[in-house]
Amino acid sequence: MDLQITKASEADIPALNQLVNSAYRGDSSRKGWTTEADFLEGTRTDADGILEMLQHPNGTILKCEESDNLIGCVYLEIQNKKLYLGMLTANPELQGKGIGKKLLLAAEVYALENNCDTVTMTVLTGRRELIDWYVRHGYYVTNEKKPFAFNHPRYGKPKTPLEFVIIEKKTAS
Repeated sequence: MDLQITKASEADIPALNQLVNSAYRGDSSRKGWTTEADFLEGTRTDADGILEMLQHPNGTILKCEESDNLIGCVYLEIQNKKLYLGMLTANPELQGKGIGKKLLLAAEVYALENNCDTVTMTVLTGRRELIDWYVRHGYYVTNEKKPFAFNHPRYGKPKTPLEFVIIEKKTAS
């Protein structure tokens, strides 16, 4: 795969919205292994939420394309000396082909370029296979947990009580 990673723009919002929701929610998400459909119903995000991410002064979305087709993305936000990583997404029909890994590496390079000493993220505690994937890529599970406290419809409706675990990786200095 000849993958290109670049910064997303507002023109990418419709494609990003479709990609993220197809990878995390509904029947299409079950084609991959990153589905949250068993935990939440509804959407993962919406166009307004993606616009807010793109307009955040410390935020950016990296997009991954192959032959001008959007196949992955990740949201990055600088928070002091840490880089928050969220919404790591690969097209569910292409998962397992290195898209997520390439985006994860690009995020780590972005962290170094922006003097961040840690990459941090939240993962639903019930997502064991995803937590294990991050651990295999050098991340560690902290003892810190946070409640799933999103009450806006853009994040979906929990099917059961949910919480996040904090996962981190120190960047090379």
